[in-house]
Amino acid sequence: MFVPLHVLMMVKVLLVPLCFLLTSFTGVCPWKLEEICVKAGEMVALHCPHHKEVNPSDANLIWTSHTSQEMNLTGNTTSAEQRRMGVLLHGRSLVILSASVNHQGNYSCSLRNASSRFWFRLTVYATETTEYDERKTYPATCYTQEACTLYCPDVNTPNMTSNGIIWHKKGESLPIDSYFSSVEEKDHGVYTCTRSYLYLQQIYNMTFKIDLDVQPNSKQRSPAIISPHMSDVFHVDLGSTVVIACKAVTFSDFDSLFWFNGDSMLNNKDNLPVFYNETRVDDGERINRTASLVIKKVTKEDLSKNYTCKLECDDQPSSFVTITLALKASPSYISLALGLVCTVVLMVMTTAIYAKFKISITLFLRDTLACHRSISDGKSYDAFLMCYKSDTEAGLNEDDREWLKCVLEEKYGYSLCLYDRDILPGKAVAEAVLDCIEQSRTVVLVPTSSDPGLGSGLLSVIHSALVERKTRLVFITAESTEVSRSGSVPEALQLLGKAGDCVTWKGKRSMEAASSFWKHLRYHLPAPQHVSKIRLLPQTV
Repeated sequence: MFVPLHVLMMVKVLLVPLCFLLTSFTGVCPWKLEEICVKAGEMVALHCPHHKEVNPSDANLIWTSHTSQEMNLTGNTTSAEQRRMGVLLHGRSLVILSASVNHQGNYSCSLRNASSRFWFRLTVYATETTEYDERKTYPATCYTQEACTLYCPDVNTPNMTSNGIIWHKKGESLPIDSYFSSVEEKDHGVYTCTRSYLYLQQIYNMTFKIDLDVQPNSKQRSPAIISPHMSDVFHVDLGSTVVIACKAVTFSDFDSLFWFNGDSMLNNKDNLPVFYNETRVDDGERINRTASLVIKKVTKEDLSKNYTCKLECDDQPSSFVTITLALKASPSYISLALGLVCTVVLMVMTTAIYAKFKISITLFLRDTLACHRSISDGKSYDAFLMCYKSDTEAGLNEDDREWLKCVLEEKYGYSLCLYDRDILPGKAVAEAVLDCIEQSRTVVLVPTSSDPGLGSGLLSVIHSALVERKTRLVFITAESTEVSRSGSVPEALQLLGKAGDCVTWKGKRSMEAASSFWKHLRYHLPAPQHVSKIRLLPQTV
């Protein structure tokens, strides 16, 4: 039925104030409302459509949420504010990263002082229902014995990194391929595609359902472009080489597949910066054609151009697919730098803690975890206790030395070699001392207030033996003794003080088990080797 133009104009004039009135009361103009549904926890995108008043790059585009979370977003809204609200603005799109019940309601997009506004109604389903399945399912048709590719809807979000698509068929658990080289009747059914996007180290998903209807192969077969799909966006790096394959199925040798750059047909000469090459594979009556677009070095100008793959057929209308290029999202180095800083701080703290508490840690491992020497080195004693004359009266008296010996042997399990107990009578002093050094893992020099009878010559022999045998030396010094600085102390004793690990004796304060004297002494001594003690008892005459 023909409707006169003046009648249509009158209807339009009447609808505009009516829409304005409804918007004032309900906030929505019913015939400009787009229904969108999403499952809770998934990502959803609202696209503000083209309009003569809307410039896609105009920062004056306003998104308004008429939900429990009221908000006004513009192109000037900072990234931090967008993240706080769980949304992402890109061009004319409002992307809700993880939908919840709080996001459910009406949304609108418009320009400041614009005469028109576009409305959306977002419904968030907590679980999949029959209504959700009906509204979220897209139909697709394939024909038997023909190649077919299922298409999963996409969101153009260059700020995100696509992590690929996973396809499943309803009733099957294993992932499948979306491309069918030859469709069969059994391939019909409902398929689920899940697109994953990486944004600020977080994964966001979008799920769609495709209801595939498999129809019998028609007698008149139609050539078609299989991939890419219309309006696909390929993310690239500036200066990189890009190859985009356009694949088509044809049934005639006279069909051709080629690329356009805007309105200009590209050449197939490979010495040009942008060209294409075509290949074909005959598969019975079907011909699989591939025209590969090659851009040797992507420039900024390439990002502003449209590239079209066109299929021209002898007896069928031509078909084409137009794609665009976009820059890949630049990687964020904030998380990497933060991780490196945390690692360095952790290493510094660990080193500082170990340097401060290494003695306590070592003793804890020995006492609590029973970390002892497990391989015998042929030594009979853990330590050789030998006294030397202190230059002050602050050395250990006889009771202190006896207490030191008992604690090491009875409490901590050390096997000790004592000069006045384990040396065979009749031996020369120097020879007997060297035998004890040979059989001991460590030599401990203990200061005494009385002269033990060791001359400087014997001390020199001990120093030479320690150097030759690489035996560990623990040098106990009295609190007021300065062995290395006193000019009155024998030179051999000064050398021994420099060669060994020094532990300071502080009188009665050092007799406590928790004192620093015992911690340092046990730290410098090797872990006791638990073997039966063999003592050389004096022979009776």
